[in-house]
Amino acid sequence: MKIFCIGRNYVAHAKELGNEVPEEPVIFLKPKTALLKPHLPFYYPEFTNELHYECELVLRICKNGRYINKRYAHQYFDAITLGIDFTARDIQNDLKRKGLPWEKAKAWDNSAVLGKWKSLDEFSDLKNIKFGFYKNNDLVQQGNSNLMIYSFNALIANISKYFSLNIGDVIFTGTPSGVGEALPGDELEGILEDEIVLNLAVE
Repeated sequence: MKIFCIGRNYVAHAKELGNEVPEEPVIFLKPKTALLKPHLPFYYPEFTNELHYECELVLRICKNGRYINKRYAHQYFDAITLGIDFTARDIQNDLKRKGLPWEKAKAWDNSAVLGKWKSLDEFSDLKNIKFGFYKNNDLVQQGNSNLMIYSFNALIANISKYFSLNIGDVIFTGTPSGVGEALPGDELEGILEDEIVLNLAVE
C-alpha cells in the first residue's frame, strides 16, 4: 500500500502558506506506517510544538495501472472519504528553510488518518463534492472538488507517470485553506456531503 499526497491543490491554501501555485501537481508520499489504524487513539507527537491538521478528499485505488490516460482515470478509483494529513509545521518550516526533505514533518507514524469510505455511486457529481472540517464544533475548513487545481482524473494520470498505482493505494488530493493548529483535547470531525465520516480526538 502506498499513500500518495498532493500539496498545494487549492489556490487559497497555497497562498495562505506563502507558496506559489504549482504548474503541475506537487506529489509526496507517506509510508504505510503513517496510517493510523482504525479504532486506535491519536496521540499528539512529542517531537513537535506546532501540529497542524489538513483535511482532504481521499481516493481509494481499485485497479493496478501505470501511464494512465486522463480519459480513463475514473476507472481506477472506487471510493472517496475524508482524511487528515497531519503536519509538524514547525519541523516542516525548519526543513524548508534548510532546503531539506520534509518526511520528518509529514510522514511520521500515525500522521495519516482516514474516515469511512463512500462508494462512487453515493455521489451525484464527482466534480462537485463538498466537505467540511470542524474543530471543537467550529467550522475551520470547507472545500469542494470543483475548487481543486488538478481534478481527480488529472492527479491519477500525473501520479501514474512516475509511480505504479496498485489496488489499495490511497491518494490525499490536497487541502483547502483554513489549516491550523490541533492541540490535545481537541475534537475533530469531517463531514462529506452532509454525512459525518471522520471523528478524531487528539490525546
